[in-house]
Amino acid sequence: MPPLLELKDVEARYGQLQVLHNVSLSVAEGEVVAVLGGNGAGKTTTLRAISGLVRQSGEIRLGGERIDGAATERVAKLGIAHVPEGRGIFGELSVHENLRLGAYLRRKSFAEDYGRVLGYFPWLEERRDQQAGTLSGGEQQMLALARALMARPRMLLLDEPSLGLAPIVVRELFGIVGELKEREGLTVLVVEQNAKLALSSSNRAYVLEAGRVALEGPSSELVENESVRKAYLGY
Repeated sequence: MPPLLELKDVEARYGQLQVLHNVSLSVAEGEVVAVLGGNGAGKTTTLRAISGLVRQSGEIRLGGERIDGAATERVAKLGIAHVPEGRGIFGELSVHENLRLGAYLRRKSFAEDYGRVLGYFPWLEERRDQQAGTLSGGEQQMLALARALMARPRMLLLDEPSLGLAPIVVRELFGIVGELKEREGLTVLVVEQNAKLALSSSNRAYVLEAGRVALEGPSSELVENESVRKAYLGY
């Protein structure tokens, strides 16, 4: 069976600046894969390339179908939901309005999808009329994830979900991601600055350095890799 997502020799650039250099990676259906690396390594650009948000070359396939060069809307329709760094919620809209926007591709089943999402985030119903921009940082991140889930994606792209959040919120967030994998078989590609958390929450991982894949393998093995431990785990 081919991987759900596959990148082969992907390059990406902003204007004249090339950020990714022949990046190849894959994610199997139902798998959580982490992408690690320092600032400027190309982690966010990798997710943006998948979503069609940056100029790219090489091959990107979803379920065997090429999506490189596709418009962002088509990528979303094919089942990829992207939660960007900084959450990307619509702060001036209510919580409920943000969720309705997340479901814009599935208008006929909003009530069903809303009930499903409330199973993971029950507090959203109490806050449904609250302006999203007045939520705490952790609540905004949870809302961003919930909005993505409203589309019932085949695959979720998470960019730095723990950034700026308290440890207890981060544990709750990754706990929900784990539940989604176990209950629904959701496939996740996550970029995460907290390497220890990322490796403990994923099946496999890739390490990017200067826009290239430097290491890859099962997360349980990378935890024991000396270079990973020194560079990202601090011991």
